[in-house]
Amino acid sequence: MTLTEKQKMLAGELYRATDPELQADQSAARAWMDQYNDRQEVPAEYARALLLARLAAVGEGAIIRPPFHVDYGFNITVGRGVFINFNCVILDVAQVLIGDFAQIGPGVQILTADHPRNPVERAQGAEFGRPISIGRNVWIGGGALILPGVRIGDNALVGAGSVVTRDVPEGVTVVGNPARALSES
Repeated sequence: MTLTEKQKMLAGELYRATDPELQADQSAARAWMDQYNDRQEVPAEYARALLLARLAAVGEGAIIRPPFHVDYGFNITVGRGVFINFNCVILDVAQVLIGDFAQIGPGVQILTADHPRNPVERAQGAEFGRPISIGRNVWIGGGALILPGVRIGDNALVGAGSVVTRDVPEGVTVVGNPARALSES
């Protein structure tokens, strides 16, 4: 059986984002973002209904301040009490899990999209995704970048402007580019 480009994307295999089905999904996501990001002061129930219309799951009490940008939206699961500040970008070609009570600062980018290292494959437009998991009670400072395939453990802290290129263990604070654990004094 031949997989569709969307099935390949969801399976983490090389796929072509120019596929008509994926282009239609991205178009729907853009229309949703237009609606979501156009609102400023609306009742919490309305904002939640908008989020549930596009995201895989949204826990009770989660707040995502617009503007909020996604590739598709349907690969994003947001836990209870999550707070995502202004101008968050989530490229969700693979699953993104955000644990309960996580706090994400303004301008954070969560990027599951990746590209082949082989220049011939890359020139042919192939790409793939690697899932990202953010644990419970994680705090990610403003402007941080979370790169494809990263897992951030519960209660971890990511300093503002950090570039997280590898997993962050539970309870650890990382800072810098690339992000490294702070040494304890």
